[in-house]
Amino acid sequence: MTKVSSADEFKAQGDGKMEEKKMNGCDVTKGKWVYDESYPLYTNGSCPFIDEGFNCGTNGRQDRDYMKWKWQPQDCDFPRFNAAKMLDLISGKRLVFVGDSINRNQWESMLCMLMSAVKDPKKVYETHGRRIAKERGNYSFKFVDYKCTIEYYVSHFLVHESKARIRQKRRPTLRIDAIDHGSSKWKGADILVFNTAHWWSHFKTKAGLVPLSNCGSSSLVMINYYQEGNQVHPKLDVSTAFRKALMTWAGWVDRHINPRKTRVFFRNLAPSHFRGGLWNSGGHCMEATWPLNDTSGMEYPEKNRIVEEVILQMKTPVTLLNVTGLSAYRIDGHPSIYGKKPGTRYSSNIQDCSHWCLPGVPDTWNEILFFHLQSKEKSKYHSKIRL
Repeated sequence: MTKVSSADEFKAQGDGKMEEKKMNGCDVTKGKWVYDESYPLYTNGSCPFIDEGFNCGTNGRQDRDYMKWKWQPQDCDFPRFNAAKMLDLISGKRLVFVGDSINRNQWESMLCMLMSAVKDPKKVYETHGRRIAKERGNYSFKFVDYKCTIEYYVSHFLVHESKARIRQKRRPTLRIDAIDHGSSKWKGADILVFNTAHWWSHFKTKAGLVPLSNCGSSSLVMINYYQEGNQVHPKLDVSTAFRKALMTWAGWVDRHINPRKTRVFFRNLAPSHFRGGLWNSGGHCMEATWPLNDTSGMEYPEKNRIVEEVILQMKTPVTLLNVTGLSAYRIDGHPSIYGKKPGTRYSSNIQDCSHWCLPGVPDTWNEILFFHLQSKEKSKYHSKIRL
């Protein structure tokens, strides 16, 4: 089949000053989606680790084309994911994913992709006997024959979710100057894959979110939510808080991560595809069974620019997994109403157009991670400021 669209058409509106650094002469962010009958790399039946929210096929989704798309960079041959080679790369190591539920999406994808090379499934187990569930956040799966672990630690913001007394009541706050209290578990990892973005603009916090329209700005501010030290900001716009939180994370990485031992990645924003409303106001994507042909109307996310600027200020080399542009085409890849089993679904007015079906788009993110891990080059940045 022919391509759907090229990510090279979907450019950032930045100043273009960032130096281009390619992996072995290949910019993996430029390319096209190609229909490939040999995909997916695993099935819902072959992988026991897909939780209900991502298990679209088992939950009743009938179309299968969304599993069949391969990302093809335009400047190089992109190697097909090789589970045996990946397990050899991480043999004796800890591969750790830290972030929100979109990173859990990617972590589950990685578990499934690796299982195809495992001869005895009984030699892969969760070290605390936990079953994967949406309500739980910390997991470590051991691959016995390879003496490695694939781990996930939930951290919606990478910084500490706290409480403070405001007008005689204790209310939730976000300590944008303090790293998440679970950070001790991240130390000692050989490969770290971070993300945060989903909760910063998802109306998921319990505090009030209001537009700064009266100030002549289209920004959003949080009321009595962001905290630094003992000070709870009466009003602070989300972008400023996001930058402060990323600087807190960057400081932690620079202080606690030894780049001679640990390879650090940061995956940027994976776009949602709500049509006709937001996630809680009738937004939908259920009708989409094919990737978009054009994404030129989508702006490059401000949060991506902030991430890039923070990474460039760090001492520790951090590789950006720039998945925004290639994922932007994949409106067909979300669970929509198929994030729950038949009979337990929400009404069709509540659809999941943020997470991703498995098998699906996160498999491509892991193919890109695999591609980077095969390279000995450790650069702060491997692609232009582009989607």
